[in-house]
Amino acid sequence: MFTLSEDEFREVAAEAIEGLPEEFKSALDNVDVVVEDYPPREVMRKFPRGRLILGLYQGVPNKFRSSHYKLVMPDKISLYKRNIEAVCSTRIQVYKRIRKTLLHEIGHHFSLSDRDLRNMGW
Repeated sequence: MFTLSEDEFREVAAEAIEGLPEEFKSALDNVDVVVEDYPPREVMRKFPRGRLILGLYQGVPNKFRSSHYKLVMPDKISLYKRNIEAVCSTRIQVYKRIRKTLLHEIGHHFSLSDRDLRNMGW
């Protein structure tokens, strides 16, 4: 399995975030991107057995935010390092996979469903 050090992976993730279209980056309001080795067990239980989860959006999508959405913890996009590495064999593939995963999870931030995102190629 291809692996990067924690620092290298975070560097690639930062490059992928920086490389996102400006309209996505500027619209990410109160969202943190974090790197974790694997999804927690409670997350795994919510998905079909055997599904490799590369990332996850947790929070309140923009569509559901109102004037009462104040002083709340940031939404979170988790990137699962070991799972991403498991499907990649080069640093460039890691970059592309992180970018695609980020776009997918950002789509959830904008209230798009998995079906919508699949239809868009994310």
